[in-house]
Amino acid sequence: MTQPTNQQVLAVCGCFAFAGGVIDVKVCGNGHINSTYIITVDSGKRYVLQILNTAIFKDPTGVMNNIVAVTDHIRKGLAAHGEDTERGTMRVVPTKDGQNGCTDPEGRFWRAYDFVEHTVCRLTVDSPETFARVGEAFGDFQRRLADFDASRLYESIPDFHNTKKRYADFLAAVEKNAAGRVDSVKDEIKFITDHAEKCSLIVDALESGDLPLRVTHNDTKLSNILLDEVTDEAVCIIDLDTVMPGSSLYDFGDSIRTGAASAAEDEPNLDKVHFLPEMFKAYTKGFIKGTGGALTEREVQMLPDGGYIITLEQAIRFLGDYLDGDTYYHIDYPDHNLVRARTQLKLVAEMEAYMSELREFVKALR
Repeated sequence: MTQPTNQQVLAVCGCFAFAGGVIDVKVCGNGHINSTYIITVDSGKRYVLQILNTAIFKDPTGVMNNIVAVTDHIRKGLAAHGEDTERGTMRVVPTKDGQNGCTDPEGRFWRAYDFVEHTVCRLTVDSPETFARVGEAFGDFQRRLADFDASRLYESIPDFHNTKKRYADFLAAVEKNAAGRVDSVKDEIKFITDHAEKCSLIVDALESGDLPLRVTHNDTKLSNILLDEVTDEAVCIIDLDTVMPGSSLYDFGDSIRTGAASAAEDEPNLDKVHFLPEMFKAYTKGFIKGTGGALTEREVQMLPDGGYIITLEQAIRFLGDYLDGDTYYHIDYPDHNLVRARTQLKLVAEMEAYMSELREFVKALR
């Protein structure tokens, strides 16, 4: 879909209940999925205006209903405790007819948020202390939604962290061998199949009720936390498009997969790829502190499994896509997905070696 002209953006602005007339439109270039603009109106108030990528999020109404339900719940909690309701969570700006978004004549779906003033967004974790603060922010997100009925939420990407199904899809990719690559990755396939029983741990625990169904963010990275520009403290969590029902272990594990690794997920030199237990411990301390006792004992006990299983899941996805002929992930060279898969498998192997230490660490925190 083509990008809108300035005139088209201004026309869309007229659909929303902004507090004044638009005097400035700026493109915001950080997003990888959605096109984003900063809108300023004559009252001085600013807004974030976005085109939601409906190639990925096929039911924009369902996505927006999730976001409104979750942010309204957080806002009520903030108000009940005398906290900042203006900055403590995102606020969806309705259209003039009371909807959560609108569709333009070209079929683009638009939504708007209040701009959270005096905040910044950082992209990289530079220390265990920073990673601990990321953990605390996402733990706090869990705490504020602990009494929210997650079954109410629409599943914006079905089976996103259903590792059991991801493994079944992987076996099908091995069997099909669409790109003729199976013989070249037999060691990687064997590693994954040797760990098949791990793939069902979280899914089965959710189904049995051993783990509670929670609201999950599903993209728990530093860049999705707005920080106060003066104090550098977390203000609110953003990018809620993938908010869904799931397990707290999904969000925890996604952070560990990227933040407790010594190299990027596509580092070709495996000698540079290591699991960093000190980063795991920093994040875990922050996460548990942020949850404020909202997690069950079983959830806390299984935190190391969360990091392990989500990393294994990502290896399965990368290698499965490699076997399918690179049909899902963008690649920059022919073996890009294989390189990605191998980094994840290296991390899984090292997590496995540290698992007893990680379990003892978590046990001591309870």
